[in-house]
Amino acid sequence: MLHTMKLAATAAALVVTAAGCAVAEQSKMNDQEIAHTAYTAGNLDIRYAHLALAVSENPSVRAFAQTMIRDHTAVNDEAVALIGRLKVTPQDNPLSQALVKGAAEKRTEFMKLSGHAFDCAYATNEFGYHQVVNQTVAGTFIPQTTVPELKHLLEGALVTFRAHEKHAETMVKGLKCGA
Repeated sequence: MLHTMKLAATAAALVVTAAGCAVAEQSKMNDQEIAHTAYTAGNLDIRYAHLALAVSENPSVRAFAQTMIRDHTAVNDEAVALIGRLKVTPQDNPLSQALVKGAAEKRTEFMKLSGHAFDCAYATNEFGYHQVVNQTVAGTFIPQTTVPELKHLLEGALVTFRAHEKHAETMVKGLKCGA
């Protein structure tokens, strides 16, 4: 069951990120593009969480959504402060654009669901989304970042995001999604 759950979670995340990850692998991103993409990914997860709070009645799903809002807002606030200190402008790019497009499609799917179906779709997406985001941050963003302060921010955020991934995996198991 765990193997099936991981495949489902990965498939859900790929709906959001497949095109974008291919872009990231094909070209080296600069620090402004990395900052913009990381901020965008955080904002998208915040939007997913707000939708979960509006739709779900499940206490574990709602608690997870509140955690996503709190933690991703904190990281994004740190990023905004860093951008201000460095006096740089984040740069939109094909990866952040693909993330926004994929997330809009995913939200449309979510809005057609309710109850357990919504809870499982949200939880499974969060698990897969965090798997892909964590892999991208660790394997692409951190190695390509040249500004030490941004690298430090990403490294700290990765610790939090890995905890989110484990929490989402536990939530999927607890909801018995795909069972």
